[in-house]
Amino acid sequence: MKHPFRTSLSALLSACVLLSCHASAPKMVTGGIAFDDEPDNGAGVDDFGRPYIIIEGDTVHAAYLPGVFPKKLRPLDNSDYILMGEELGVEPAAIKAVVSIEAGGTHRGFYEEGKPVINFDLTVFRTMAARRGINLSKYSKSHSVIFNRPNVAKYGSWQKGQQARLDAAMTIDSIAAIHGTFWGMFQIGGFNWKRCGAESPQDFVERMSYSEQDQLRMFAEFIRNSGLLNALRKKDWRAFAKGYNGPSYASRGYHTKLERAYNKFKKELK
Repeated sequence: MKHPFRTSLSALLSACVLLSCHASAPKMVTGGIAFDDEPDNGAGVDDFGRPYIIIEGDTVHAAYLPGVFPKKLRPLDNSDYILMGEELGVEPAAIKAVVSIEAGGTHRGFYEEGKPVINFDLTVFRTMAARRGINLSKYSKSHSVIFNRPNVAKYGSWQKGQQARLDAAMTIDSIAAIHGTFWGMFQIGGFNWKRCGAESPQDFVERMSYSEQDQLRMFAEFIRNSGLLNALRKKDWRAFAKGYNGPSYASRGYHTKLERAYNKFKKELK
């Protein structure tokens, strides 16, 4: 298969015209989108909710066709957990259990469109900044928002307060700021960007900011590359919790929370 970027400009323009002409009345079919008057035009949606079109044998995702599809993709549902479970050889309920602990009751990866749920960790940020030779003490006044708990009254929500801290940290050093933040519905530390299959810290953030499907895919890459896949397959909650949450997992009851969540979702995902 050719790389999408090699598709000719004329073919892309034709695709834009074709999709624009039919976008008003699509009908959903198994495995993608068909259109009433032209069901074999090659348009579809992949397993992770990304619209695409096939042009002259090339698969072009909607990311390369600006304005054709809405930016916002659908949230994860049980079908996503089932598909990923099949790919990894893991019970879908085990994956959803991780989300329920990390993302809380909402089970969502975004607090606003394009804004992933984050946890800016000052301790980790300090460590990452020190490794990069940055003295944070000189920023204590000019960037005071970083060194205080999120100001909900000022920013309107905990997440917006965390975002303000991250934004300020990014102006000091973007790499340390990304590394010092936990991202998305699986709360993966930015310092693990390579293990998530990202090409760079910036790519990691962009993918975290695109969709919950991307967050799920990055979680899958992370547990593969961190040696945690077998523990999740076996539902060895202690081993998984230690690797995913750190050596103090037991004091927080992380492993027992995972097991309880798994038992709950196992009934739901039968």
